[in-house]
Amino acid sequence: MAERVVIIGAGIGGLVSAALLSARGLDVTLVEKARRPGGKIRQVPVGNTEVDGGPTVFTLRAVFDQIFADCGENLDDHISVRRAEVLARHRWSETEELDLYADPARSADAIGAFAGADAARGYRAFAAEARRIYEVLERPFLQDSRVYPPGLMWRIGLHRIADLVAIRPYESLWKVLGEHFSDVRLRQLFGRYATYCGSSPFNAPATLMLIAHVEAEGVWLIDGGMSAMAEALANLAAEQGARFHYGEAVDRIETAGGGATGVILAGGDRIVADAVIANADPAALAAGGFGPVGARAVRAYEPRHRSLSAVTWLMQARSRGAPLARHNALFSGDYPAEFADLAQGRVPERPSVYVCALDRDEGAEPASSERLQIIVNAPAIGDTHLFTPEEIDRCTRRMLERLKACGLELDVTAPPVVQTPSDFEALFPSTGGALYGRASHGWAASFLRQSARTRIPGLYCAGGSTHPGAGVPMAALSGRLAAASLLKDLGSTARSRRAAMPGGMSTRSRTTGNSASRSSVSSAASSPLIT
Repeated sequence: MAERVVIIGAGIGGLVSAALLSARGLDVTLVEKARRPGGKIRQVPVGNTEVDGGPTVFTLRAVFDQIFADCGENLDDHISVRRAEVLARHRWSETEELDLYADPARSADAIGAFAGADAARGYRAFAAEARRIYEVLERPFLQDSRVYPPGLMWRIGLHRIADLVAIRPYESLWKVLGEHFSDVRLRQLFGRYATYCGSSPFNAPATLMLIAHVEAEGVWLIDGGMSAMAEALANLAAEQGARFHYGEAVDRIETAGGGATGVILAGGDRIVADAVIANADPAALAAGGFGPVGARAVRAYEPRHRSLSAVTWLMQARSRGAPLARHNALFSGDYPAEFADLAQGRVPERPSVYVCALDRDEGAEPASSERLQIIVNAPAIGDTHLFTPEEIDRCTRRMLERLKACGLELDVTAPPVVQTPSDFEALFPSTGGALYGRASHGWAASFLRQSARTRIPGLYCAGGSTHPGAGVPMAALSGRLAAASLLKDLGSTARSRRAAMPGGMSTRSRTTGNSASRSSVSSAASSPLIT
């Protein structure tokens, strides 16, 4: 009989685990409390349409190419994906605008025209350093099991002392950006990458420069948005034999003999299993959200270590003034004050604003109203503070003031849906609304994220709040890690229906058009395996 696996949660990590384990012949059942797959990737009704209410930036396409290949499929047969020429548009005022491009030489030229020749040279040096950090950490950390510093040093190689120094974990991102850019606007631009994992550039390690390299390697546009990727992964898993139970919540995880043996659903039904993967924030496990077993399985952390939350506006609107790209960042005039407010548990008085224009394509503008997701960073206080209508109105005014200061005005055509940390806490209990798990503050933060294995044999974790970190591709890698760890621990000899399930892969392959070069693969046994 094939080993039985229950996966809690149809977020990206759970979907990837389901597809890969089913492809290896395991009996997989996935239970999801929502009616659709995706987890934080979800669509919210607004007016007469639906607007993406979760992640919007898709990078590291090669991770997903490999997942589909491991299941004997091709990503391009399931969704339409194309490379964006403009990575993001950045504005500080009506007259200060800077685009970054898929072509790094074009980005350097744009930075030179915006801030001078020294800034262009600084960008080239920054890009080279970000690439080196990524290449040092890609295999031994991002694609392998979580490890503490001595183990990481061993994986990198003690003879590669220069590489160990190069990742710069003991210096803040903001400080190191100052070595490359004298223009504070460029420090803001590249410091923003810390917020991709819900962190402050003033407290996050300079190691997070690697996120800039990930984005420079390619931002991709998906027809149908990120929800289309979640649907494609769910269909892939189902094709491999996985079964899905939507609209059902897990009440608790069961154990016997010290190991996980299945789950009890909220309705009372029991699903017996040889292993369980929890695609949920470890904070929910630690708080007893899945019963006392989960609380024993992982280590809790204090609310002060939470990542950022957000206030978001999902809307249909007509835009006037400054032209939008797909991804837009409109910066406040005082970044230190903005993050000081967040550190004090307040929504910033003068926030920076992210606008995703979901219907924008390269060189195309919607004929009428368009779907927008607008985000302002907020503290993860959703479990201790209920945002009042007055506070939401004040946040809305501040957001619109920042848009107007950057030359952008909106004529809203349908009542927007506003989501606060209180709403995110309701969706993802025990997190305070934190959207990225634990904040990446300090040199040790990345080593303190929950790994795939827990303290309970047969119980594993996956998702963007676990190792290797936040973001859609990192969540996918976490699902691969959980699947590989489970297979190794079960000692599974199940033969793949279509292809061997790798424990790791290279994400360095570059893709052009609709054809992706295949990544290198290592065995699951050799490896237990941030936007």
